[in-house]
Amino acid sequence: MVDNTPIGCKTLGGLYGLDGKRFQEQYASHSSDYKNWPQGSHAKDWLLFTENMGEYLSIDETSLSQGELYTILTNKAAKGRKGALIAMIKGTESERIIEVLR
Repeated sequence: MVDNTPIGCKTLGGLYGLDGKRFQEQYASHSSDYKNWPQGSHAKDWLLFTENMGEYLSIDETSLSQGELYTILTNKAAKGRKGALIAMIKGTESERIIEVLR
């Protein structure tokens, strides 16, 4: 049986005798193309994946860290797997949620 569990850059670097932390930094800075990510400028406040939109949606709020609330919009057809996340928006204020979704 093949184990498809993802591993982090630090662990992978350690397996191959590399400085795991440096490998992680280089990946984030260069290989991942993160600096050119279209959502990078607003990712701290919201993420939107319109390609995951579906006919039936779920909306909920969650607290991820230090009491910060986020509104999560998901596609029910994906059943929590790949393609489920449509939007993750910092806060629960309806006007803000509507603004991002439009």
